[in-house]
Parts: sequence; C-alpha cells; structure tokens
Amino acid sequence: MIVLTGGGTGGHLSIVRSIKEELNEQGVKPVFIGSSNGQDKEWFEYDDGFEAKYFFDTKGVVNKSRIKKIASLLNILKYSLFCYKIFKKHNTKKVLSVGGYSAAAASFAAIMFKKELYIHEQNAKMGTLNQKLKPYAKEIFSSYIKNSKVKDYPVAKEFFNMSRVRRELKTIIFLGGSQGANFINELAKELSSELLQNNISVIHQCGKKSYNKMKEFYTKNNLQVELYGFIEDMPSILNRADLAVSRSGASTLWELCASKLPAVFIPYPYAAGDHQYYNAKFLETKKLSFVVREKEATKENILHIIKTADINKMSQSLSSIINQDGAKKIVNILLEQR
Repeated sequence: MIVLTGGGTGGHLSIVRSIKEELNEQGVKPVFIGSSNGQDKEWFEYDDGFEAKYFFDTKGVVNKSRIKKIASLLNILKYSLFCYKIFKKHNTKKVLSVGGYSAAAASFAAIMFKKELYIHEQNAKMGTLNQKLKPYAKEIFSSYIKNSKVKDYPVAKEFFNMSRVRRELKTIIFLGGSQGANFINELAKELSSELLQNNISVIHQCGKKSYNKMKEFYTKNNLQVELYGFIEDMPSILNRADLAVSRSGASTLWELCASKLPAVFIPYPYAAGDHQYYNAKFLETKKLSFVVREKEATKENILHIIKTADINKMSQSLSSIINQDGAKKIVNILLEQR
C-alpha cells in the first residue's frame, strides 16, 4: 500500500490529487494522511479515491515562539508514533510526501519504521521539511533538480487538452488565487479601464472574500470585466486568455505552462524562502515568463510589458517545458516492486 501525505495549501494538495487520480487509473487506492488544519479536509474528506484518510491535529513550526515550536514538534512526534498503527493496518510499503506541515508526521514515521520515502518538491527553493527529509528519501521528484527522475510537474490532463498557442493579445486574466491576492486585485482595478479601452478583454479571479467588493467597483465604474470569486473549470477559462498576471505558486505556474499561457508573475513577497520568486525566475531565465517584484509592479511597468510582450513566441516555447505524463511517471516508480 502507498501512503500520500502533505498539504496545508492548494499547491501541495493538487499534487496529491494528481497522484491519487493516476493511482486510481492503475487500480490502486492510496491512503492519505494530512492535517485537520489548513485545506486538507476541504479537499479530500469526502473523496472516495482513497482507501482511507487520516487528518491529524498538526500545525507548522515556522515563525512560532520557542515554546510553541517545541509543543508542535512533540505533537508531530505523537502522531508519527500513531502512524505505526496506520502503516500496519494498511500494510504500507511506501510513503510519498508532497511537503507542508501536514506531511511531517507520516514522513518522520516512514523514516522511523523503515518505509520507502519519496518526496515531491514543488518549488525551485526546497522547503524546510523536505530539506530535512532529503537524506532519507529514495527519490526526489522536482521540476528544478537536474538529476530528478521525473521533472514534469503533475498537472491535470485537462490543462494540456485545453492548451493552445497564442497568436495575439485579445484577453488578459488576473489570477488572485482561491484566497485572493490583494495586490493582484488592486492592480487589476488600476489596469482594467485602459485595457478595455484598447479592446483587450479582462477576466479577473479575485478570491471569494473579495468578490462583492470587486463587483461593486467594476459596476460603479461601468467596466465590463468577467469576474469570478473562484473558478471551477480553470482549464477552460485559461484557454480563453492570451496573457496572465499572477502570483507564482508552483501549481499555478505549471498549470499556466501546460496551458501554453504566457504570464507576468508578481511573486508573493512573504512566501517561505521567497520560493515564488525563484519559481518564476526559473522560467524567466529561459525567456518563458516575466517576473516583476511588487515594488516594481507599477501600472506603467505592467502596461509596458503587456504592450511589448511577444506572446506568440513565448506560447510556442512553453510547449517544450512540460509534458503531460508527470503523474504517470511518478506513479510508475511508486508501483515498481510493490
């Protein structure tokens, strides 16, 4: 049996979902071990693609006081010991960690109880937990590590199926994420009027919490913007856009690549280890994206990029950066010698 562990945020959980779906296609239902905090339960509590699901009351240790760090670590240790019963019950042989504090208990348990540990690192700058797990891992899967056996990021097939090469700029999409990104939202407000005046349509995903406020703004200013709090069918919406303005979390970044959709990335400046910047920089060095720090992301600078970007060349080149069998390659390795 295979255990998938990790989460906390959508970036981690989307990897779990992709691997789970590929395992299901190959007739395997894995076990999921996550946290009752974060988004883990929201994503998987009622997902019948798992043989079993466990949500521990675990929390992160980053940016905590010394006392709270010790308490969190002791709590993780407690649940690591509990994982022995889970491993025994489900005859667990292998554990795949996708990172995040949700992964700590099961990952440490894999080391303690001598299970094969595999890691998927989503970001260009490896997270703290994965840094600690790295010496014990049988394989590390990463789009950024040169000797990784699997460099293709596990992205849902729908993004590839709905991809297209962009020829000209007709529509821009602003992606604020499911939780909303205030900076992206404010930038969309600043740019929308001028974009619409230049016959460029605007799609804006602003986050559920900001939806009413943004709707009021666009209505008051008579701006015909296609507004969403949350997008259910992201591949179809991305298919209609020709350029994205977005944060550069790993899953969003690679979904845009799979869609062949060029992007202006504005990294979240407070991401752990500044990993969003390094994610986007990886593409920018290959001339596949633009990266602009928040302090430099003025209306004038972003408009200049929009007006001068060769989106056709970038869109064509994005075809070569990712293949659609990333999840399958990882699963094939996990299923070897079960």
